[in-house]
Amino acid sequence: MRRFRLLKENEIECRVSEIAKNGQFLRLFLYKTARTDAALLDETYGEDCWQNDYRVLDGKLYCGIGVKSESGEWIWKWNVGTESDMEAEKGQASDAMKRAGFVLGIGTELYSSPDIKIPAERCNIKEYNGKFRCYDKFEVEKIAYDENQDISGLAIKCNGKRCFVWQATT
Repeated sequence: MRRFRLLKENEIECRVSEIAKNGQFLRLFLYKTARTDAALLDETYGEDCWQNDYRVLDGKLYCGIGVKSESGEWIWKWNVGTESDMEAEKGQASDAMKRAGFVLGIGTELYSSPDIKIPAERCNIKEYNGKFRCYDKFEVEKIAYDENQDISGLAIKCNGKRCFVWQATT
């Protein structure tokens, strides 16, 4: 039984995961933020019926999210975070919470994302010091889900202009 509703367009972020060595295309992945997890926990359980906790085990930062059951018992789900390129500790804490949120079932539909491949003509891939980079703003314009709660349709914008459309074949 699904406890959390499916994510809406404005709750899903896009990040460049790969740029082809020749700069001909890039790939995006979809993700959610810890802020989205907190908002969905508030929406689903109420502000006073969930909590999170952080612990360092073997030098790694773990986040646990506890939700209060109908009987008043706390149920915990834990996961580890990895450091980010920017603000390593903050990024690690945020990543741990997002991963714990996945264990609870928040945003698991993102695992059904299609391969999001954007050709260079639809974005601004530039070469800097021998490496290709892209600083465009990508956002989910539309998302649809099927009866299995998998992504069945997706439209992505690059700098406000549609650059990717995908629909599952049945």
